[in-house]
Amino acid sequence: MSLRTIWNDFIDLAFPRCCEACDKSLIGNEEVICTGCRISLPRITADGIYKDIMQFKFVNAPEVFSTSSFLLFTKKGKVQKLLHALKYKGNEEVGTLLGFMFGQEMAAAGHLPDADLIISVPLHKKKKQLRGYNQSDLLAAGFSKATGIPWTGTTLERIRHTATQTGKTKAERRENVKGVFLVKESISAKNIIIMDDVLTTGATLEECAETLKAAGCRKFYIMTIALAHH
Repeated sequence: MSLRTIWNDFIDLAFPRCCEACDKSLIGNEEVICTGCRISLPRITADGIYKDIMQFKFVNAPEVFSTSSFLLFTKKGKVQKLLHALKYKGNEEVGTLLGFMFGQEMAAAGHLPDADLIISVPLHKKKKQLRGYNQSDLLAAGFSKATGIPWTGTTLERIRHTATQTGKTKAERRENVKGVFLVKESISAKNIIIMDDVLTTGATLEECAETLKAAGCRKFYIMTIALAHH
């Protein structure tokens, strides 16, 4: 046994690292999420029961070519715990890891879209300053690392701070985000993955697509780490 292994075992004993999904101690080379949770997290398959539900959210946006989510979000479930750690506990590693896992599994299944660029959904600068980072940037970076598709977090800007979408109907959400995005850099890519954390009604993502379409992009693939379905 190497001195490094002995030292790491000592550190784990003195300062135990815990899985962000189940709170059990991480062991050996496990990072952020334990092996058991990585295997058992509730996946959404490309041809499963949620496929039509996801695509129907963008029925009025023909430029949205496909919609994919990685995991199913349920209240008090492991996916909610992971996203809470990402958004409110400052654990940036959760974001890059989930994005990487999503990209790996999409590539392995042969379901990667024919996209030129990944664009993350931006936060308003005040909210990003408060949090210290944009969780969608981390997801996009992880997905990009796994797939080789380049990403940017600077092309699209949120120019107006909006009230929370929680508790609003789709029509109210759509009105709430109308005109909040701006394309701040010239963009030559035409086929775009728009990456976000959770898909609910799709109003924010649809507004992103419409803003990018006005800038010359033509086809969009909506991709989120989780689908909130009640």
